[in-house]
Amino acid sequence: MPGLPEALRALRYRNYRLFFSGQLISLIGTWMQTVAQSWLVYRLTGQATMLGFVAFAGQIPVFLLATVGGLAADHMKPHRLIVITQSASMGLTLILALLTLTGHVHLWHIIATSLLLGIVNAFDIPARQVFVAQTVGRTDLMNAIALNSSMFNGARILGPAVAGVLVASVGEGWCFLINSVSYLAVIAGLLAMHLEPAPSRPAPSGHSILEGFRYVRRTRPVRDLLLLLGLISLLGMPYSVLMPIFAGQILHGGARALGTLMGASGVGALAGAVTLALRPSPKGLGTWIAACASGFGAALIAFSLSRTFPLSVLLMLPVGFGMIVQMASSNTLIQMMVPDALRGRVMSVYSMMFMGMAPIGALLGGTLAHHLGAPLTVALGGAGCFLGGLVFALRLPAWRQSARTLFHAQEAARNGR
Repeated sequence: MPGLPEALRALRYRNYRLFFSGQLISLIGTWMQTVAQSWLVYRLTGQATMLGFVAFAGQIPVFLLATVGGLAADHMKPHRLIVITQSASMGLTLILALLTLTGHVHLWHIIATSLLLGIVNAFDIPARQVFVAQTVGRTDLMNAIALNSSMFNGARILGPAVAGVLVASVGEGWCFLINSVSYLAVIAGLLAMHLEPAPSRPAPSGHSILEGFRYVRRTRPVRDLLLLLGLISLLGMPYSVLMPIFAGQILHGGARALGTLMGASGVGALAGAVTLALRPSPKGLGTWIAACASGFGAALIAFSLSRTFPLSVLLMLPVGFGMIVQMASSNTLIQMMVPDALRGRVMSVYSMMFMGMAPIGALLGGTLAHHLGAPLTVALGGAGCFLGGLVFALRLPAWRQSARTLFHAQEAARNGR
């Protein structure tokens, strides 16, 4: 597509355009379900512990099974695997929609559906990481990852806002139904792609699964990025699980207030993703990661202290910005440092840190909020993220030197083919 601005250069690739447009529609539905499900759990139970437990059920399979999903992504066609996972997600979401619309939904239905969707995501997330790298050239990989983040967070703005209105007017079930239908867009886009024949790969084995962990353990730049990412997911991300409590009990709002708060976080995250998309190269991303990790933590502390709705909405902007810049920058750097043959397995470790640590954090956050209150729980998590960013900043000089060596090695390996 000639004439595209530099910030959209990854959209020159037809397969990436199809993937991007289908995912955009689907993710709006996903964010609608996320908000509606949180409110449904809160309406049925009124307990912070249950909010944390449902989030735990939906994400712990990623932590336990992401390595198997990464191995599958390295040895199967990622395109085929994504078609399977998206179809399964559509079916599971439809079941939850029908149960809710007919008035037969119970808490155990939500937990079971979340658990099964988590199992699907354990295979879907690593496959998507590998597939995006296959749809664009290496020089445009950072832009593609930034555009993915923009897409994710654009949906994060619209989805919660629509969900807040629908939940307040017609109930949660319609949000689930719309999400189920939205999966058709990404499946149609995947089936419309023209793909090059994939090279044959050796059969997987238990030894192969461990190769990703061994690579991460011995590769300091990748290991440091993943440790910081895991810390942010464990201590910082539970804020989103506790958001119904802030919207309802602390700020005295309802479903629309919840949608507004989540949407504001999405606006900040979208701004961060666009900022990354405008960057011409990954140079300096290490500094950004350190600054945004600490900034994310500081914004969470301030949010936990706020008792006025407008200020809380405003503070969600730096929360979203810091979170997405730190995570998307880490994704970019890891993908540029890792060998192609290990990409799926290493990105499965990324998935474990990004989404797999979140359920443990959600369960911990829900339990702490029950005993200490949601504000203090979020403040403690923010303090941990702030300190993690400072430690990473202190390690930056040595980290940069090792990272440059990996960049040059992978560039030489690809140019030598």
